[in-house]
Amino acid sequence: MSRDPRASRLEDDPFDKIDDNIPNFSNSMGGKSQHIRVVIQPGEANPFEPFLRGFFDVRGPQVTKHTGSFFHFSEREIKDLAMATIAFSVAIALVRLGGLGGLLEVSLGIYLPLLLKFTLFSMLALAPAFVLHELAHKFVARHYGCWAEFRADPRGLKIGLIIAFLIGFVFMAPGAVMVAGRIGRKENGIISLAGPLTNIILFFVGLIGGGLILSIYYHQTIADLIIFWMWGNAILGAFNMLPFGPLDGGKVKTWSEPIFWAFLAITILLVISVFNGFAFGILDTIAGIPTI
Repeated sequence: MSRDPRASRLEDDPFDKIDDNIPNFSNSMGGKSQHIRVVIQPGEANPFEPFLRGFFDVRGPQVTKHTGSFFHFSEREIKDLAMATIAFSVAIALVRLGGLGGLLEVSLGIYLPLLLKFTLFSMLALAPAFVLHELAHKFVARHYGCWAEFRADPRGLKIGLIIAFLIGFVFMAPGAVMVAGRIGRKENGIISLAGPLTNIILFFVGLIGGGLILSIYYHQTIADLIIFWMWGNAILGAFNMLPFGPLDGGKVKTWSEPIFWAFLAITILLVISVFNGFAFGILDTIAGIPTI
């Protein structure tokens, strides 16, 4: 297979073993792009191999040709999404309870109901930021004719849960959307940008929609859900826009530096607005809540 000098890494296209009728996409030079894998898997010549092997292990049979609806989900994908969502939510709940330190302060009979309560809270407030981020990658990739499915990282989930329990801190790699197909650098960048862009949109859905909901009916639990919704989307969007390793920012930067810097700045501003309370002040204004 020939090598494209524009790409830092090229791999054989798994679709070559399945079907030759997968369309190529024109690149900016007017020619045809080579087979560029969107997601870098653990393997040789990957500088992040030691990290990925121990904390981001989603290897195994990856490609099964999609049939049927554009919104197709395989059995494994549904299982992996459910597993990652539940584990992520439990990790957030453990952090809210102070992990092992919190357990030492109360009885198990008090701790477990609170763990269940905060897990359900996290699934409503924070899990959508993760799930919809990943599904945005999936459906934009499928729009470009790629194979795309979410794969959980069981080892990363286990390590993340252990860290959350022992030290009360979330550091978890739940998994990622695996993408394969014949696309160019531009399509690669757009697929990667879809995730953080989704988080930006969800942030403003929480800000505006949440404010309107609170203006009609105010309840502290609803307010807390909206606040955590905004917080989660701001953090996840900014983190994934960092141009390091397998994160989305690196692929966006490879495609277009102006777009990369613009969206990195937007997500960082959202994080700042959450931490300094500015965004929540706007939320209160929309909700008609008087500020002190």
